[in-house]
Amino acid sequence: MNPILPGATLGVLGSGQLGRMFAIAARRLGYRVHTFSPDDDTPTGQVADLEVQASYDDLDAVRRFAQSVSVVTFEFENVSSAATAAAAEFAPVRPSGGILHITQHRLREKTFLRDQGFPVTPFEVVNSLDALPRAIAEIGLPAVLKSAGFGYDGKGQALLDENTDLATAYARAGGGECVLEAFVDFDCEFSVVAARGLDGGFAHYGAVENEHDRHILDITTAPASIPAEAAREAIEITRGVLEALQVEGVLCVEFFLENSGRVLINELAPRPHNSGHFTVDACVTSQFEQQLRAICGLPLGCTSLLRPAAMANLLGDLWAQGEPNWAAALALPDVKLHLYGKAAARSGRKMGHLTALAATAGEAAARVRHARALLAPS
Repeated sequence: MNPILPGATLGVLGSGQLGRMFAIAARRLGYRVHTFSPDDDTPTGQVADLEVQASYDDLDAVRRFAQSVSVVTFEFENVSSAATAAAAEFAPVRPSGGILHITQHRLREKTFLRDQGFPVTPFEVVNSLDALPRAIAEIGLPAVLKSAGFGYDGKGQALLDENTDLATAYARAGGGECVLEAFVDFDCEFSVVAARGLDGGFAHYGAVENEHDRHILDITTAPASIPAEAAREAIEITRGVLEALQVEGVLCVEFFLENSGRVLINELAPRPHNSGHFTVDACVTSQFEQQLRAICGLPLGCTSLLRPAAMANLLGDLWAQGEPNWAAALALPDVKLHLYGKAAARSGRKMGHLTALAATAGEAAARVRHARALLAPS
């Protein structure tokens, strides 16, 4: 298969910060980028060559968009299968719409992983409030009830224990089709971002440790401070997942490390991931350049970690008392600032991130926390 070479135009379904960083990587390599979403003046649109504003359900608009590019990828999972199928009529979609169909729906994803023999938390399907007690009888309490589709950053979830009002929890999870998962007594959460090329080549960024706040990723530290055997196991599981799905592109596997030492898959993201943002500053090849290489049929890049690193998300809450003190963070020599160009700062909204480099992962994590603390207006 002939590679898609620099000078070609790449299409991105979605227009958030992941698309923005992909577009920046693409522009560095001499590609043009078109982005498609219902919004305008978007993080991706600000750096793309063309921003198409239309609904993902406008299949004719999707078809016109695909006719103008050499390959289509996505930075946003909540795109319909119909949209990716329409795009595929005129350009290859990588990763495929079939992968998106599986991973954007928790029940399909967990069923696929279980049936393929991958380690996942025990789960039961809950299609109605009446079905919830029966699922609890199978799974036990505590447990986590999650909407089956279109959830992220903890949205559409409810923790259940002996005192939980089930009707309230079911409503909080969105009602309709849900998944009840056994509560995992875990030591830490971590992830592996990896890529698979058109030739089946595999590259990964190792295991990185993730800390969450309000169900939103807060700090990622690379490398993760987990046992070497657990990291090796997670990387091999990740390789297996990419092979089983026949991924052409980047995919992140999020894991739990149980207190017993067992590794379990939490969920998948078939695109660059928030926990891989550190790669822009700390790796030979960033996850965004890797996405480009994979979907264009180019050799995958070196993923070596140049120095231990940590990433801290910057949420809209930081703007509550006024403009953050950017100069204070930028005065630190081993800290890099990335802002996404979003006009409105809202509580919980990802507005940017900081990356800190250091001699050890622990030092990098402390440095990035210090840098973020300095941003608070005095």
